[in-house]
Amino acid sequence: MPNERPFSAGDEGEEDAAPARPTKSKAKRASDRGGPDKRERILRAAIRVFARKGFYATRVSEIAKAAGVADGTIYLYFKNKDDVLVSIFEDRISKLIKVLRSELEQGGTFDEKFRRVIELQLGLLEGQRDLAEVVTVNLRQSSRLLKQYATPLFTEYLEVIAGLVAQGQREGVVRPDLNPRILARALWGALDGVAVTWALGGGGESGQLHRAASQVASVFLEGVRRNADRA
Repeated sequence: MPNERPFSAGDEGEEDAAPARPTKSKAKRASDRGGPDKRERILRAAIRVFARKGFYATRVSEIAKAAGVADGTIYLYFKNKDDVLVSIFEDRISKLIKVLRSELEQGGTFDEKFRRVIELQLGLLEGQRDLAEVVTVNLRQSSRLLKQYATPLFTEYLEVIAGLVAQGQREGVVRPDLNPRILARALWGALDGVAVTWALGGGGESGQLHRAASQVASVFLEGVRRNADRA
């Protein structure tokens, strides 16, 4: 994902209560005391600590120490530890969606766009094993957080991919019998599986995700492409 990394932090033992999002006034106070640079530093530190210790075993004080800030500074930016994890996901997926939308506006054939989408999604994780592990593994540790905060962005991501598939169908290059949203979910699942395996395997060698992107794209394109036999 993009280089900027959003984090939120909180106390352990708060998983049973739904995490409240920071208010605008709180965000403004945080901005007055260091702005996005300090927030980003906290987020980067949280990614490292979450990846090393896991979400539930991590303490807010450990994130603060890794970020080089006082424990109380964390709460100027984030409500609690749950909020840290949610912020990481929201920030990264929002940036991914923005990049994908921008790329799809550049034109090109359906095949070119489809391959580019896959290359971007995996390529943005290349060299960021900790981030990949936090987004693919740690977030799953709280199904409640996943349902409460991840669903809107996940739905938006699916709509971007489904829109591309629907465009290919209108152009006559994608099989008309395919449901664009089902294909979008299948693609997400495939890329998520590649990412989590790569992250848990220690990050692999350089270029591994790029090669995986090419293979996933080829498999999907062969499956969705309209040809004379299917017409």
